[in-house]
Amino acid sequence: MTDSTLTAAPATAGPLLIYTRVGDPARLKWPGRLLAGAIGAICLTTLLLAVRLHPSPTGMATHTAMGFEECQFLKRTRLPCPSCGMTTSFSWFVRGNVPASFYVQPMGFVLAVLTAATAWAAWYIAITGKPAHRLMRLIPARYYLLPLLCFAAIAWGWKMFIHLQGIDGWG
Repeated sequence: MTDSTLTAAPATAGPLLIYTRVGDPARLKWPGRLLAGAIGAICLTTLLLAVRLHPSPTGMATHTAMGFEECQFLKRTRLPCPSCGMTTSFSWFVRGNVPASFYVQPMGFVLAVLTAATAWAAWYIAITGKPAHRLMRLIPARYYLLPLLCFAAIAWGWKMFIHLQGIDGWG
C-alpha cells in the first residue's frame, strides 16, 4: 500500500465523514478491536489504581504507597524531577479535585485527562469497530507533540518553583 492519499469514506449516519487511507477497511477486524479494548482496560486500570491511592499532602511521593522508592533525583538534588507529583496529580484527578490535580503537577493533570479520554475512545473503537483513531493521521505530529513537550517543560518549571517556595502541597 504505497498510496497514502486520504479519501472520504461514505457517511452512513449523517454528515460526519471519517477519512481513511485508500485501501484501509471501513471497520476494524477483531484483532484491532481486541487491541483497542486492551488499551482501554490499561487506561481504566491506571485510573482505578489512582483511586486506591491517597494523594500525599506534600504534593509528591504518593507513589511510595505502591512500594516504590522515593525519587532519587529529588533526594540527590533537592529539586523535583519532571515526573514528581504525577501520581499525586492522578490521585487528585480521579477524586474530581481538578484544581489540586493541576496545581501539584500540571502535566500530570493533562496526562490524567488524556488517559481518561483514551479509555473512552478505545472502548468506542473496540465496540463499534470504527477506526476513529485514524483521524489523528490528519493532524501532523508537530502540531501536538511540540506543544505537549513545551507544556511538560513549563509544568516541570512550575513544580520546581512551588517546591522551592515550599508551597507544593495541597490540602
